[in-house]
Amino acid sequence: MPQGLPRKLRFAFLLQAALASLAIVIGVALACAVAVRVLIDARLRAEAGEYWSGHAAGGSHRPPRTDVTEVYFAAPGTLPPDLPPALRPLPPGVHQLPGFDRHVLVEERPAGRLYVNMSFAYAKRVLWSGALMLMLTGMLALYLVTWMTYRTSRRLVAPVSWLANEVSHWEPDAVDADRLAPERIPGDVGSEVRQLSGALRDLSERVRAFVQRERDFTRDASHELRTPLTVVRVATDMLLADPGMPAHSNRSLRRIQRAGRDMEAVIDAFLILAREAQIAPQGEEFDVREVVLEEVDKARPLLAGKPVELRVTGDAAPRLHAPPRVLGVMLGNLLSNACVFTESGSVEVAIAEDRITVRDTGIGMSPDILQRVYDPFYRADQFAAGGKGMGLSIVRRLGERFDWPVSLDSLPGQGTTAVVRFA
Repeated sequence: MPQGLPRKLRFAFLLQAALASLAIVIGVALACAVAVRVLIDARLRAEAGEYWSGHAAGGSHRPPRTDVTEVYFAAPGTLPPDLPPALRPLPPGVHQLPGFDRHVLVEERPAGRLYVNMSFAYAKRVLWSGALMLMLTGMLALYLVTWMTYRTSRRLVAPVSWLANEVSHWEPDAVDADRLAPERIPGDVGSEVRQLSGALRDLSERVRAFVQRERDFTRDASHELRTPLTVVRVATDMLLADPGMPAHSNRSLRRIQRAGRDMEAVIDAFLILAREAQIAPQGEEFDVREVVLEEVDKARPLLAGKPVELRVTGDAAPRLHAPPRVLGVMLGNLLSNACVFTESGSVEVAIAEDRITVRDTGIGMSPDILQRVYDPFYRADQFAAGGKGMGLSIVRRLGERFDWPVSLDSLPGQGTTAVVRFA
Protein backbone atom coordinates (compact mmCIF):
# COMPACT_ATOMS: atom_id res chain seq x y z
CA MET A 1 0.00 0.00 0.00
CA PRO A 2 1.58 3.31 -1.08
CA GLN A 3 0.65 5.23 2.08
CA GLY A 4 1.63 2.43 4.43
CA LEU A 5 5.11 3.72 5.27
CA PRO A 6 4.05 7.37 5.96
CA ARG A 7 1.17 6.11 8.08
CA LYS A 8 3.51 3.90 10.08
CA LEU A 9 5.90 6.81 10.54
CA ARG A 10 3.06 9.03 11.72
CA PHE A 11 1.91 6.39 14.18
CA ALA A 12 5.47 5.88 15.46
CA PHE A 13 6.02 9.61 16.02
CA LEU A 14 2.62 10.03 17.69
CA LEU A 15 3.34 7.09 19.98
CA GLN A 16 6.79 8.49 20.76
CA ALA A 17 5.34 11.93 21.54
CA ALA A 18 2.64 10.43 23.76
CA LEU A 19 5.12 8.31 25.73
CA ALA A 20 7.54 11.22 26.07
CA SER A 21 4.70 13.50 27.24
CA LEU A 22 3.69 10.94 29.82
CA ALA A 23 7.30 10.66 30.99
CA ILE A 24 7.55 14.47 31.27
CA VAL A 25 4.31 14.74 33.27
CA ILE A 26 5.24 11.92 35.63
CA GLY A 27 8.84 13.13 36.05
CA VAL A 28 7.94 16.77 36.71
CA ALA A 29 5.11 15.79 39.06
CA LEU A 30 7.37 13.50 41.08
CA ALA A 31 10.14 16.10 41.19
CA CYS A 32 7.71 18.81 42.29
CA ALA A 33 6.21 16.56 44.97
CA VAL A 34 9.66 15.74 46.33
CA ALA A 35 10.69 19.40 46.22
CA VAL A 36 7.53 20.47 48.09
CA ARG A 37 8.13 17.80 50.70
CA VAL A 38 11.78 18.82 51.19
CA LEU A 39 10.99 22.54 51.34
CA ILE A 40 8.15 22.06 53.82
CA ASP A 41 10.32 19.92 56.06
CA ALA A 42 13.21 22.43 55.89
CA ARG A 43 10.94 25.40 56.61
CA LEU A 44 9.31 23.70 59.59
CA ARG A 45 12.65 22.71 61.10
CA ALA A 46 14.08 26.18 60.49
CA GLU A 47 11.13 27.71 62.36
CA ALA A 48 11.57 25.19 65.18
CA GLY A 49 15.32 25.82 65.33
CA GLU A 50 14.72 29.59 65.64
CA TYR A 51 12.33 29.05 68.57
CA TRP A 52 14.70 26.65 70.37
CA SER A 53 17.55 29.14 69.96
CA GLY A 54 15.48 31.90 71.57
CA HIS A 55 14.29 29.55 74.29
CA ALA A 56 17.86 28.55 75.13
CA ALA A 57 18.87 32.23 75.37
CA GLY A 58 16.47 32.61 78.29
CA GLY A 59 14.01 35.38 79.00
CA SER A 60 10.39 35.48 78.11
CA HIS A 61 10.45 34.19 74.53
CA ARG A 62 6.85 34.07 73.26
CA PRO A 63 5.94 31.63 70.42
CA PRO A 64 5.04 33.50 67.22
CA ARG A 65 1.40 33.55 66.03
CA THR A 66 0.51 34.72 62.50
CA ASP A 67 -1.91 33.72 59.74
CA VAL A 68 0.76 31.46 58.32
CA THR A 69 2.65 30.25 61.38
CA GLU A 70 1.45 29.07 64.80
CA VAL A 71 3.96 27.85 67.40
CA TYR A 72 2.93 26.21 70.67
CA PHE A 73 5.28 25.24 73.52
CA ALA A 74 4.45 22.93 76.39
CA ALA A 75 6.60 22.19 79.41
CA PRO A 76 7.24 18.50 80.19
CA GLY A 77 4.06 16.77 81.31
CA THR A 78 1.73 19.65 80.32
CA LEU A 79 -0.25 20.82 77.27
CA PRO A 80 -0.84 24.44 76.27
CA PRO A 81 -4.48 25.39 77.00
CA ASP A 82 -4.81 27.04 73.55
CA LEU A 83 -3.38 24.03 71.63
CA PRO A 84 -5.88 23.06 68.88
CA PRO A 85 -7.51 19.65 69.42
CA ALA A 86 -6.20 18.41 66.06
CA LEU A 87 -2.61 18.83 67.29
CA ARG A 88 -2.94 17.21 70.71
CA PRO A 89 -2.63 13.51 69.70
CA LEU A 90 0.22 14.03 67.22
CA PRO A 91 3.47 12.20 68.04
CA PRO A 92 6.89 13.73 67.34
CA GLY A 93 7.59 14.15 63.63
CA VAL A 94 6.20 15.99 60.58
CA HIS A 95 2.48 15.66 59.88
CA GLN A 96 -0.04 17.03 57.40
CA LEU A 97 -3.43 17.89 58.75
CA PRO A 98 -6.18 16.16 56.73
CA GLY A 99 -8.19 18.48 54.51
CA PHE A 100 -5.84 21.45 55.13
CA ASP A 101 -2.74 22.82 53.45
CA ARG A 102 -1.13 23.00 56.87
CA HIS A 103 1.80 20.94 58.07
CA VAL A 104 2.81 20.37 61.67
CA LEU A 105 6.22 19.62 63.16
CA VAL A 106 6.23 18.13 66.64
CA GLU A 107 9.59 18.12 68.43
CA GLU A 108 10.18 16.92 71.94
CA ARG A 109 13.28 17.88 73.98
CA PRO A 110 14.13 17.77 77.66
CA ALA A 111 12.97 21.36 77.90
CA GLY A 112 9.51 20.51 76.61
CA ARG A 113 7.45 19.79 73.48
CA LEU A 114 7.20 22.21 70.54
CA TYR A 115 4.37 22.33 67.98
CA VAL A 116 5.06 24.27 64.74
CA ASN A 117 1.87 24.61 62.64
CA MET A 118 2.42 26.34 59.27
CA SER A 119 0.31 26.93 56.15
CA PHE A 120 1.99 26.23 52.78
CA ALA A 121 -0.98 26.88 50.47
CA TYR A 122 0.69 29.79 48.69
CA ALA A 123 4.03 28.01 48.41
CA LYS A 124 2.34 24.94 46.93
CA ARG A 125 0.46 27.05 44.39
CA VAL A 126 3.68 28.73 43.33
CA LEU A 127 5.61 25.47 43.08
CA TRP A 128 2.86 23.56 41.22
CA SER A 129 2.30 26.51 38.88
CA GLY A 130 5.99 26.47 38.05
CA ALA A 131 5.86 22.71 37.54
CA LEU A 132 2.86 23.11 35.21
CA MET A 133 4.65 25.75 33.19
CA LEU A 134 7.69 23.47 33.01
CA MET A 135 5.50 20.59 31.80
CA LEU A 136 3.85 22.71 29.12
CA THR A 137 7.14 24.15 27.95
CA GLY A 138 8.76 20.73 27.78
CA MET A 139 5.83 19.17 25.91
CA LEU A 140 5.62 22.11 23.51
CA ALA A 141 9.32 21.75 22.72
CA LEU A 142 8.86 17.99 22.37
CA TYR A 143 5.93 18.37 19.97
CA LEU A 144 7.80 20.92 17.91
CA VAL A 145 10.87 18.69 17.58
CA THR A 146 8.68 15.66 16.85
CA TRP A 147 6.77 17.51 14.13
CA MET A 148 9.98 18.77 12.49
CA THR A 149 11.51 15.29 12.61
CA TYR A 150 8.34 13.76 11.17
CA ARG A 151 8.28 16.27 8.31
CA THR A 152 11.91 15.51 7.54
CA SER A 153 11.33 11.74 7.70
CA ARG A 154 8.27 12.04 5.48
CA ARG A 155 10.23 13.92 2.87
CA LEU A 156 12.86 11.19 2.98
CA VAL A 157 10.36 8.34 2.50
CA ALA A 158 8.23 10.17 -0.09
CA PRO A 159 10.32 8.79 -2.98
CA VAL A 160 9.92 5.25 -1.64
CA SER A 161 6.16 5.71 -1.36
CA TRP A 162 6.04 7.07 -4.90
CA LEU A 163 7.99 4.07 -6.19
CA ALA A 164 5.67 1.69 -4.32
CA ASN A 165 2.65 3.39 -5.88
CA GLU A 166 4.13 3.11 -9.36
CA VAL A 167 4.99 -0.57 -8.89
CA SER A 168 1.48 -1.33 -7.57
CA HIS A 169 0.04 -0.11 -10.90
CA TRP A 170 2.36 -2.19 -13.05
CA GLU A 171 0.81 -4.24 -15.83
CA PRO A 172 2.94 -7.29 -16.72
CA ASP A 173 2.50 -6.65 -20.44
CA ALA A 174 2.97 -2.87 -20.31
CA VAL A 175 5.72 -2.02 -17.83
CA ASP A 176 7.12 1.48 -18.43
CA ALA A 177 10.61 1.36 -16.95
CA ASP A 178 11.28 5.02 -17.87
CA ARG A 179 8.71 6.18 -15.30
CA LEU A 180 11.06 4.93 -12.58
CA ALA A 181 13.96 7.10 -13.71
CA PRO A 182 15.52 9.03 -10.77
CA GLU A 183 14.85 12.41 -12.37
CA ARG A 184 11.10 11.68 -12.38
CA ILE A 185 10.94 10.72 -8.70
CA PRO A 186 9.58 13.49 -6.44
CA GLY A 187 11.14 14.48 -3.11
CA ASP A 188 14.68 14.11 -1.84
CA VAL A 189 16.27 11.45 -4.03
CA GLY A 190 19.32 10.06 -2.29
CA SER A 191 21.75 7.34 -3.31
CA GLU A 192 19.61 4.62 -1.73
CA VAL A 193 16.54 5.72 -3.69
CA ARG A 194 18.56 5.84 -6.91
CA GLN A 195 19.80 2.32 -6.21
CA LEU A 196 16.26 1.12 -5.54
CA SER A 197 15.02 2.83 -8.70
CA GLY A 198 17.68 1.13 -10.78
CA ALA A 199 16.87 -2.27 -9.28
CA LEU A 200 13.15 -1.82 -9.99
CA ARG A 201 13.87 -0.79 -13.57
CA ASP A 202 15.97 -3.91 -14.08
CA LEU A 203 13.20 -5.99 -12.52
CA SER A 204 10.61 -4.44 -14.82
CA GLU A 205 12.68 -5.40 -17.85
CA ARG A 206 13.02 -8.98 -16.60
CA VAL A 207 9.28 -9.18 -15.87
CA ARG A 208 8.44 -7.94 -19.35
CA ALA A 209 10.85 -10.46 -20.91
CA PHE A 210 9.44 -13.27 -18.76
CA VAL A 211 5.84 -12.46 -19.72
CA GLN A 212 6.80 -12.41 -23.38
CA ARG A 213 8.56 -15.79 -23.10
CA GLU A 214 5.54 -17.24 -21.31
CA ARG A 215 3.19 -15.99 -24.03
CA ASP A 216 5.45 -17.32 -26.77
CA PHE A 217 5.61 -20.71 -25.07
CA THR A 218 1.82 -20.81 -24.63
CA ARG A 219 1.29 -19.98 -28.30
CA ASP A 220 3.91 -22.41 -29.57
CA ALA A 221 2.88 -25.22 -27.21
CA SER A 222 -0.73 -24.85 -28.25
CA HIS A 223 0.31 -25.50 -31.84
CA GLU A 224 3.19 -27.94 -31.48
CA LEU A 225 1.52 -30.24 -28.93
CA ARG A 226 -1.74 -30.49 -30.82
CA THR A 227 -0.15 -31.32 -34.19
CA PRO A 228 1.13 -34.84 -33.32
CA LEU A 229 -2.08 -35.62 -31.44
CA THR A 230 -4.08 -34.69 -34.52
CA VAL A 231 -1.93 -37.07 -36.60
CA VAL A 232 -2.50 -39.86 -34.05
CA ARG A 233 -6.25 -39.28 -34.04
CA VAL A 234 -6.55 -39.24 -37.84
CA ALA A 235 -4.39 -42.35 -38.20
CA THR A 236 -6.41 -44.29 -35.64
CA ASP A 237 -9.66 -43.22 -37.30
CA MET A 238 -8.41 -44.59 -40.64
CA LEU A 239 -7.33 -47.86 -39.06
CA LEU A 240 -10.64 -48.26 -37.24
CA ALA A 241 -12.44 -47.76 -40.55
CA ASP A 242 -10.64 -50.82 -41.98
CA PRO A 243 -13.15 -53.74 -41.82
CA GLY A 244 -10.33 -56.25 -41.76
CA MET A 245 -8.87 -54.94 -38.49
CA PRO A 246 -8.68 -57.74 -35.87
CA ALA A 247 -10.76 -57.32 -32.70
CA HIS A 248 -7.78 -57.12 -30.35
CA SER A 249 -6.18 -54.44 -32.54
CA ASN A 250 -9.47 -52.58 -32.62
CA ARG A 251 -9.53 -52.46 -28.82
CA SER A 252 -5.96 -51.20 -28.72
CA LEU A 253 -6.70 -48.47 -31.24
CA ARG A 254 -9.68 -47.29 -29.25
CA ARG A 255 -7.49 -47.12 -26.17
CA ILE A 256 -5.00 -45.04 -28.15
CA GLN A 257 -7.80 -42.72 -29.24
CA ARG A 258 -9.06 -42.39 -25.68
CA ALA A 259 -5.54 -41.62 -24.43
CA GLY A 260 -5.14 -39.03 -27.18
CA ARG A 261 -8.36 -37.31 -26.15
CA ASP A 262 -7.19 -37.36 -22.53
CA MET A 263 -3.87 -35.82 -23.60
CA GLU A 264 -5.69 -33.08 -25.48
CA ALA A 265 -7.78 -32.35 -22.40
CA VAL A 266 -4.67 -32.15 -20.21
CA ILE A 267 -2.99 -29.82 -22.73
CA ASP A 268 -6.08 -27.60 -22.72
CA ALA A 269 -6.02 -27.50 -18.92
CA PHE A 270 -2.34 -26.56 -18.76
CA LEU A 271 -2.72 -23.90 -21.42
CA ILE A 272 -5.69 -22.40 -19.56
CA LEU A 273 -3.66 -22.28 -16.34
CA ALA A 274 -0.76 -20.68 -18.22
CA ARG A 275 -2.85 -17.77 -19.51
CA GLU A 276 -3.41 -14.59 -17.51
CA ALA A 277 -6.44 -14.61 -15.23
CA GLN A 278 -7.89 -11.60 -17.10
CA ILE A 279 -8.11 -13.60 -20.37
CA ALA A 280 -11.28 -15.67 -20.33
CA PRO A 281 -10.85 -19.08 -22.02
CA GLN A 282 -13.20 -20.03 -24.83
CA GLY A 283 -16.09 -22.06 -23.51
CA GLU A 284 -19.49 -23.43 -24.44
CA GLU A 285 -22.64 -24.50 -22.66
CA PHE A 286 -22.53 -28.21 -21.87
CA ASP A 287 -24.39 -30.85 -19.89
CA VAL A 288 -22.55 -31.78 -16.71
CA ARG A 289 -24.11 -35.25 -16.63
CA GLU A 290 -22.67 -36.12 -20.05
CA VAL A 291 -19.16 -35.22 -18.87
CA VAL A 292 -19.67 -37.26 -15.68
CA LEU A 293 -20.84 -40.36 -17.56
CA GLU A 294 -17.93 -40.09 -19.99
CA GLU A 295 -15.35 -39.82 -17.20
CA VAL A 296 -16.98 -42.70 -15.30
CA ASP A 297 -16.65 -44.92 -18.38
CA LYS A 298 -12.97 -43.97 -18.66
CA ALA A 299 -12.40 -44.86 -14.99
CA ARG A 300 -14.02 -48.32 -15.06
CA PRO A 301 -10.88 -50.10 -16.34
CA LEU A 302 -9.07 -48.94 -13.18
CA LEU A 303 -11.40 -51.15 -11.12
CA ALA A 304 -10.78 -54.32 -13.15
CA GLY A 305 -10.55 -57.29 -10.79
CA LYS A 306 -11.62 -55.28 -7.71
CA PRO A 307 -14.87 -55.85 -5.78
CA VAL A 308 -15.76 -52.18 -6.13
CA GLU A 309 -19.04 -50.78 -7.47
CA LEU A 310 -18.77 -47.57 -9.53
CA ARG A 311 -22.10 -45.80 -9.81
CA VAL A 312 -23.63 -42.43 -10.68
CA THR A 313 -26.47 -41.09 -8.52
CA GLY A 314 -28.65 -38.00 -8.56
CA ASP A 315 -31.34 -36.86 -10.99
CA ALA A 316 -30.06 -33.29 -11.44
CA ALA A 317 -28.97 -32.12 -14.90
CA PRO A 318 -26.97 -28.91 -14.38
CA ARG A 319 -25.51 -27.03 -17.32
CA LEU A 320 -22.39 -24.89 -17.25
CA HIS A 321 -20.76 -22.42 -19.61
CA ALA A 322 -17.05 -23.26 -19.74
CA PRO A 323 -14.66 -25.54 -21.60
CA PRO A 324 -16.15 -29.01 -20.93
CA ARG A 325 -12.72 -30.63 -20.99
CA VAL A 326 -11.76 -28.63 -17.89
CA LEU A 327 -14.47 -30.30 -15.84
CA GLY A 328 -13.47 -33.60 -17.45
CA VAL A 329 -9.86 -33.19 -16.28
CA MET A 330 -10.95 -32.28 -12.75
CA LEU A 331 -13.43 -35.14 -12.46
CA GLY A 332 -11.05 -37.59 -14.15
CA ASN A 333 -8.33 -36.91 -11.56
CA LEU A 334 -10.76 -37.26 -8.66
CA LEU A 335 -12.16 -40.53 -10.07
CA SER A 336 -8.67 -41.86 -10.76
CA ASN A 337 -7.62 -41.31 -7.13
CA ALA A 338 -10.86 -42.83 -5.83
CA CYS A 339 -10.50 -45.96 -7.99
CA VAL A 340 -6.78 -46.47 -7.33
CA PHE A 341 -7.07 -46.19 -3.51
CA THR A 342 -10.31 -48.17 -3.10
CA GLU A 343 -9.85 -51.94 -2.82
CA SER A 344 -13.42 -52.85 -1.88
CA GLY A 345 -16.79 -51.20 -1.41
CA SER A 346 -17.95 -48.48 -3.79
CA VAL A 347 -17.09 -45.30 -5.64
CA GLU A 348 -20.09 -42.98 -6.01
CA VAL A 349 -20.45 -39.88 -8.16
CA ALA A 350 -23.46 -37.82 -7.00
CA ILE A 351 -24.74 -35.08 -9.32
CA ALA A 352 -26.61 -32.13 -7.80
CA GLU A 353 -27.65 -28.79 -9.24
CA ASP A 354 -24.77 -26.93 -7.62
CA ARG A 355 -22.10 -29.60 -7.11
CA ILE A 356 -20.55 -32.93 -7.99
CA THR A 357 -19.57 -35.24 -5.13
CA VAL A 358 -17.11 -38.11 -5.52
CA ARG A 359 -17.35 -40.43 -2.52
CA ASP A 360 -15.32 -43.62 -2.01
CA THR A 361 -14.76 -46.25 0.67
CA GLY A 362 -11.01 -46.38 0.20
CA ILE A 363 -8.07 -46.08 2.56
CA GLY A 364 -8.70 -42.40 3.36
CA MET A 365 -6.17 -39.84 4.51
CA SER A 366 -4.90 -38.59 7.86
CA PRO A 367 -5.23 -34.87 8.75
CA ASP A 368 -1.49 -34.36 8.13
CA ILE A 369 -1.72 -35.79 4.62
CA LEU A 370 -4.94 -33.87 3.95
CA GLN A 371 -3.16 -30.58 4.67
CA ARG A 372 -0.51 -31.25 2.01
CA VAL A 373 -2.53 -33.15 -0.57
CA TYR A 374 -2.76 -30.10 -2.88
CA ASP A 375 1.01 -29.51 -2.90
CA PRO A 376 2.51 -30.23 -6.34
CA PHE A 377 4.41 -33.55 -6.52
CA TYR A 378 3.40 -34.50 -2.97
CA ARG A 379 2.61 -38.19 -2.46
CA ALA A 380 1.87 -39.78 0.90
CA ASP A 381 3.62 -42.99 -0.21
CA GLN A 382 6.56 -42.16 -2.45
CA PHE A 383 7.09 -45.81 -3.40
CA ALA A 384 3.51 -46.69 -4.30
CA ALA A 385 2.50 -47.11 -7.93
CA GLY A 386 0.41 -44.36 -9.45
CA GLY A 387 0.73 -40.77 -10.57
CA LYS A 388 3.33 -38.15 -9.79
CA GLY A 389 1.38 -36.14 -7.24
CA MET A 390 0.15 -33.47 -9.67
CA GLY A 391 -3.51 -34.51 -10.04
CA LEU A 392 -5.08 -32.77 -7.06
CA SER A 393 -2.88 -29.71 -7.53
CA ILE A 394 -4.25 -29.35 -11.08
CA VAL A 395 -7.80 -29.95 -9.85
CA ARG A 396 -7.55 -27.21 -7.28
CA ARG A 397 -5.94 -24.70 -9.65
CA LEU A 398 -8.57 -25.33 -12.32
CA GLY A 399 -11.30 -24.97 -9.70
CA GLU A 400 -9.90 -21.62 -8.60
CA ARG A 401 -9.59 -20.50 -12.23
CA PHE A 402 -13.29 -21.17 -12.97
CA ASP A 403 -14.72 -20.41 -9.51
CA TRP A 404 -15.46 -24.07 -8.89
CA PRO A 405 -14.07 -24.53 -5.36
CA VAL A 406 -12.89 -28.04 -4.47
CA SER A 407 -13.02 -29.46 -0.95
CA LEU A 408 -11.82 -32.77 0.49
CA ASP A 409 -13.01 -34.58 3.59
CA SER A 410 -11.27 -37.78 4.62
CA LEU A 411 -10.46 -40.05 7.55
CA PRO A 412 -8.05 -43.01 7.62
CA GLY A 413 -9.90 -46.26 6.85
CA GLN A 414 -13.21 -44.49 6.19
CA GLY A 415 -12.75 -43.21 2.65
CA THR A 416 -12.62 -39.79 1.05
CA THR A 417 -15.29 -37.34 -0.13
CA ALA A 418 -14.39 -34.75 -2.77
CA VAL A 419 -16.84 -31.97 -3.67
CA VAL A 420 -16.70 -29.66 -6.69
CA ARG A 421 -19.10 -26.76 -6.22
CA PHE A 422 -20.36 -24.56 -9.05
CA ALA A 423 -20.34 -20.90 -8.03
